[in-house]
Amino acid sequence: MNQSDTRQAIASGKTVLGIEFGSTRIKAVLIGTDHAPIASGSFDWENRYEDGIWTYSLADVWTGLQAGYRELADEVRKTYGLPLKTIGAIGFSGMMHGYMVFDAEGNLLVPFRTWRNTITGQASEQLMELFEFNIPQRWSIAHLYQAILNAEPHVPRISHLTTLAGYVHWQLTGEKVLGVGEASGVFPVDSRTNDYDEAMVGLFNGRLEGAGVSWQLRDILPEVLVAGEPAGTLSEEGVSLLDPTGTLEPGIPLCPPEGDAGTGMVATNSVAERTANVSAGTSVFAMVVLEEPLSKVYPEIDMVTTPAGKPVAMVHSNNCTSDINAWVALLQEFTAALGVEVSRSELFPMLYRKALEGDADGGNLLAYNYLSGEHITHMEEGRPLFVRTPESRFTLANFMRTHLFASLGALKIGLDILFEQEHVALDQVLGHGGFFRTPEVGQRMMAAAVGVPVSVMETAGEGGAWGIALLAAYMLNGAEGEPLATYLADKVFAGEAGTTLSPDPRDVEGFAAFMERYKQGLVIERAAVDAFS
Repeated sequence: MNQSDTRQAIASGKTVLGIEFGSTRIKAVLIGTDHAPIASGSFDWENRYEDGIWTYSLADVWTGLQAGYRELADEVRKTYGLPLKTIGAIGFSGMMHGYMVFDAEGNLLVPFRTWRNTITGQASEQLMELFEFNIPQRWSIAHLYQAILNAEPHVPRISHLTTLAGYVHWQLTGEKVLGVGEASGVFPVDSRTNDYDEAMVGLFNGRLEGAGVSWQLRDILPEVLVAGEPAGTLSEEGVSLLDPTGTLEPGIPLCPPEGDAGTGMVATNSVAERTANVSAGTSVFAMVVLEEPLSKVYPEIDMVTTPAGKPVAMVHSNNCTSDINAWVALLQEFTAALGVEVSRSELFPMLYRKALEGDADGGNLLAYNYLSGEHITHMEEGRPLFVRTPESRFTLANFMRTHLFASLGALKIGLDILFEQEHVALDQVLGHGGFFRTPEVGQRMMAAAVGVPVSVMETAGEGGAWGIALLAAYMLNGAEGEPLATYLADKVFAGEAGTTLSPDPRDVEGFAAFMERYKQGLVIERAAVDAFS
């Protein structure tokens, strides 16, 4: 779109706004009628570890939302000379699942328990046995059942359970709804009905007897909506929460709120069968759209859905780049002590590229990036570790390569189940997130891990905020009966530029050697968890 067309789209309310609450940043993206971003805003935030819980405060939710939106609106005004009065549609996304529960007056009953917490092992195991379906520890239903098992006093007062995306959407529209992709991580979804699995709902309700509650499960769960369905409109109260200046007008339609897993699939055009995407940042997860159901239940693999309801095998690792970030911060501190000013935006790509100079296997070094617990390798807490022998080739290049390999270690263990035991076939993997920001480096590491070509699109850096904007655009502009996959392929990604790297045999062999060390060395991580508190 040229400047004149963009100004016309803004003035006539034909733009679409997407906002995502990520692990480290709240990002807002405004797109035009060609689906390309025309303005953005952001707010950095971090989770807190308080009283044994990884959490974010509600105050930060609203401060961050308003700051990100204000920055976007200011950019629109400065660039195009127009106030942002109305928008064609809005969508909200957030880090997946977790636990937010409210009483009948809308008060938060306990601090938000994020996906990062690994405190629901007992509930997860019992529900998996009850349902004969994998229930990961981060899922909302696992948190709810653990609270019941712990006899937490807030449980009888629960009136509504939702996720971060669902909470923000509810406050801005009054609608207690979730997109089916996000809902499938709250409670198992039946892809035939695109609703909570009725048989499992009944089984769970049977466990409520004697729990001292007056509610049944469906009483407190959000309604499930599929991509393309309307999900309410921005209320006057919602305007005050989003844009305290009152410039934005109420009545704007909203699409169903989704989690970052679903928006990542959309942002990489990975919602069709035999496609997969890997989102790699604070955490790393692979979303593999299946041709047929898995043969059995695997604790390492979550069964969720695309925003359109297609079944997806999800391999999720709690830890990816946080430990690398800590090492880069240490190296930046060293350069500052030398009196050399090097920004992180310069240091990160410099160090990432250095990894390409390392030995194929990382020089017989070993690292675990477990800042928090890791369910795939059965670690309930995290202890970041770096290990070497006297004979290891301890160079900066090998150090960086080892840490990049370690970022994918737990993910690889889960993916091998799909590839080796279930014989899942993929044509291509699409990557997005900070791990792929430095050209070539993250792609080569990921291609070595998955053994198929890895593509990164030019728009991959826009991430989930762009993905939820596309879902809002699909609701607004999609033709009746037009599948989400068709809309994305024909109207969004046709002619999309990007880069694709095939696996390098040297990298594949080196990564395999690293993974043998990684699996053998898990006893070291276990000892650290047990001994160092």
